Amino acid sequence: MSDRHFDELATRFAEKIYGGAKGAIRLAVLQADLAETLPDRPLRVLDVGAGLGHMSLWLAQRGHQVTLAEPAEPMLAGARQRFAEAGQHATFIQAPWQDLLGQLPEPFDLVLCHAVLEWLAEPAAILPVLHQLTARDGWLSLAFYNKDALIYRNLLKGHFRKLRKERFAGEGQSLTPQQPLDPHELDTQLAANWQVESRSGVRVFHDYMPPEFQAKAELIDLLEMELAYRRHPNFAGLGRYLHWICRPT
Repeated sequence: MSDRHFDELATRFAEKIYGGAKGAIRLAVLQADLAETLPDRPLRVLDVGAGLGHMSLWLAQRGHQVTLAEPAEPMLAGARQRFAEAGQHATFIQAPWQDLLGQLPEPFDLVLCHAVLEWLAEPAAILPVLHQLTARDGWLSLAFYNKDALIYRNLLKGHFRKLRKERFAGEGQSLTPQQPLDPHELDTQLAANWQVESRSGVRVFHDYMPPEFQAKAELIDLLEMELAYRRHPNFAGLGRYLHWICRPT
């Protein structure tokens, strides 16, 4: 297994993730968490695996100095276009995470790593690199595909054969991540170098709603409820993605 990039799937990826309520909820939760956490001053920000640059653009519009690193050229081109249309400046680097330390000599105040780990052959291998890229008094914004939620979703759908075989990874051109993350294992892997300061679930209920209820729900109501329950002790762990804000130790 190798790291998965999105050269051939950039357009499909954008439409599927950001074309509806799922993408809107994801951005709303990430932005709310960061708005609560970050100081009111310009920061040097690195977005690892920046994709189409949605989060980076939001941060640039808030006055931060943003660098986007993305290995897939079509994704980076989409990010450039998005920034140009918004009249915002950023630094764009086409490179995989393995090459970043050699190209970025100084650590950053804030490092974003959103929906990256689950596409890597060895997700834990990126953690020391993220630590070196983050300033000692900085923040890591880590969002990842939640294996627990994937298991629960398969239970609800009655996919018991898949669960018995522990076949959780997407295959071929699937947009299901190839390495869903066990949050308990990731917590242990982070413990040596990071303190997790906040934990939120992304889509803690939306994806479990029957389709007819999803279709009837207003986006403004979905966003309100997802934000209200994203840290609820009984529901946060059901998020299809989890968002952890970490500080180096």
